[in-house]
Amino acid sequence: MFSPTKPLKFLEFVTLLAFMVSILAMSIDAMLPALGDIAIDLDVENANDTQLVVTSMFLGFALGQILAGPLSDNYGRKPVIYVGYLIFITGCMISMVTESFFWMLFGRMLQGLGAAAPRIVSIALVRDGYEGRAMARIMSVVMAIFILVPAIAPAIGQGMMLIAGWRSIFGLLLMMALAAFFWFALRQPETLEKSARISLSGRNFLAGFKEVVSYRSTFGYTLASGALFSAFIGYLSSAQQIFQTTYASGQWFAIYFGVAALAIGIASVYNSSVVERLGMRFMSLRATIGLFFSSALFLFVVFIFSGVPPLWMLMTWLIVAFFCTGILFGNFNAMAMEPVGHMAGMGAAVVGSLSTLISLPLGWYIGSEFNGTVFPLVAGFVVMSAACIAIIVFIDRKPIETKPESKI
Repeated sequence: MFSPTKPLKFLEFVTLLAFMVSILAMSIDAMLPALGDIAIDLDVENANDTQLVVTSMFLGFALGQILAGPLSDNYGRKPVIYVGYLIFITGCMISMVTESFFWMLFGRMLQGLGAAAPRIVSIALVRDGYEGRAMARIMSVVMAIFILVPAIAPAIGQGMMLIAGWRSIFGLLLMMALAAFFWFALRQPETLEKSARISLSGRNFLAGFKEVVSYRSTFGYTLASGALFSAFIGYLSSAQQIFQTTYASGQWFAIYFGVAALAIGIASVYNSSVVERLGMRFMSLRATIGLFFSSALFLFVVFIFSGVPPLWMLMTWLIVAFFCTGILFGNFNAMAMEPVGHMAGMGAAVVGSLSTLISLPLGWYIGSEFNGTVFPLVAGFVVMSAACIAIIVFIDRKPIETKPESKI
């Protein structure tokens, strides 16, 4: 479509990638204040079923990742991102006009399917030009903006609802996708040379998949990402009910949600400033231990208050827990990608799709257990952070693999 050849300067490159992946965060979090209205307008009987508006998008996202990576290794990064945006826009249009909860979920799944391309292929774009701690630094900056978006997304969604109703939120997402599409097309050159592309076939796909999961560090940190993200999905799914039902926060929900999200963004910025000096594994292990002990301590507090501690206590725990989580998101991804730079598209696809598929049922279970208290959410963080610690310890028992030659 467009063929710019001059590489982007660092600042524009990082800003473009951050904007591209932030659309996914907006698609999830801007909808949270609208879940109650959607349930009423689309005749949803069980209040917990509205959580499917969140998880259905993650389902499409998981499916899209496994396709986007290998396709980008074969056809190049840019064509796959173009198609992804077209699918995302189609999903927005369906969700915007539907009168059926089923078609709402279908549209949301299409949004996740389409958003997978820019989200996953952008990681391959970074890996095409960077590796190791330099890649971790870029990913931390991108993830900081990706996570900072939820700090304002619910407020934006709430404002759109007050002005034009919840359907207007999908119109905003559609316009953002169009802006990202043309910015990317006009400014970003293709990063995968034709000589480096991998022919797409069932045999090559299976060989690539087996190679990716054969690296202990890649597979291990993919599992750790899935465990960590499952607790986060549980929070995203139940946050509206926790703040607006349990704590009766009303329109203050967007503020409380945003403050907690800021902790993740601040942690990502902090990680990007020190990770090249201290190392990804050093930061990750300590952040995971901090997440476990803070959550375990708060679980005891939750038990004392019969499942509903004072709101200031909940916010204190969320800020601490999400600061630890913000350090882990970028590092886990970068460490999983380290051995597979020679097949970055396939690597990003497998890491992303497996971690999401792991997190979906676990996150859905955590969210669906909402019973008017925060006990299921906090317990989920305790269990998942303990799993992350066990995985990291197992990975570090042997030397980390170095980048080999491709087997396909």
